[in-house]
Amino acid sequence: MVEITKSVTINRPRDEVYECWRELDNLPRFIPALQELTLMPGGRSHWVVKGPLTEAIEWDAQILEDRPGELLSWRTLAGSKMPNEGEVRFADAPGGRGTEMRIRLQYDPPAAGQVLARLLGNNPEGLIREALRRFKQVLETGEVVRSDGSFQGAGQDFDQHAAQPMDREAAS
Repeated sequence: MVEITKSVTINRPRDEVYECWRELDNLPRFIPALQELTLMPGGRSHWVVKGPLTEAIEWDAQILEDRPGELLSWRTLAGSKMPNEGEVRFADAPGGRGTEMRIRLQYDPPAAGQVLARLLGNNPEGLIREALRRFKQVLETGEVVRSDGSFQGAGQDFDQHAAQPMDREAAS
């Protein structure tokens, strides 16, 4: 079982952040690998995510707990090819700086699938980091911000990293 925990501080009120995430129809805007999300009755949903190469990974999930403004948790239904469970927690950020959003995801990929995904750049940890970055940008600015130097090709976004100061001694 692989566990990933990531967090982000979003300069928006907690209820607004929760409502935007809870509206599951919004998630494809923030999660580039999410190809399809179908809402079903009773807190169930069907997910189709881009896997390694062109393979799609599908599963059905059930919301386990929904505490508005605080917590949303889920688990895949029995028989899933990619069993997973997780939660998203929402809390007031220190110093009145908005909302601290923390996501925890546990999943059980087939061993070969995990190695292949990492080799091909479809890293779940990187995908979650990218989704949180996009979510924060949309809530704070209204759009996903890209620089002219952003890499984008074949419908896939590539991880972008903050610029690092140049080591002047190494450059000499």
